[in-house]
Amino acid sequence: MYKRILIPTDGSELAEKALRDGISLSKAIGAEITVLTVTMPFHIFTTDPKTIEDTRPRYNERMERHAAGVLEAAANTVKASGVVCDTVHIEHEHPYQAIIDTAASKSCDLIEMASHGRHGVSAMLIGSETLKVLTHSKIPVLVHR
Repeated sequence: MYKRILIPTDGSELAEKALRDGISLSKAIGAEITVLTVTMPFHIFTTDPKTIEDTRPRYNERMERHAAGVLEAAANTVKASGVVCDTVHIEHEHPYQAIIDTAASKSCDLIEMASHGRHGVSAMLIGSETLKVLTHSKIPVLVHR
C-alpha cells in the first residue's frame, strides 16, 4: 500500500480536515507523512491584497512566518498522533507544480489534499490547484471535501 503521503496545506480549516484524515489513513496503513505549504513569490505588479502594500523583504518575511506557523501547527498535530512526519516550505509560482515536484522528490506515493471550495465562475476563472494536481499528477490523489 502507500508508504509516504504528501499533504499540502495552507492552514485553512478545510486543509486541517484533510490533514486529520491523512493522519488517520497514515496510522491505519503505517505510512509516513510529508506536510507541504507553498507560498507565492513576490510580484511587483499585482492585485493580490497580500502583496499590494508590501515591499519584497516585508512580503518574504511575512510569508516565511506564515509558512513556519502553518508547518509547525501541522507537524505538531501529526507528531502527537505518533506518525513520522517531515515538513517542506516551497516558494513557487504554480502551487500545483510544487505539490507534484515535492511528491516526486520525497518519494510520496499518495497526495491527500483539500478541495479549495471555489464554485461557479470563480472556479472557472481562477482555476483550482487541486484540479491541476489531479490533471498532472502521476501518482494517486485523494481529495478531501
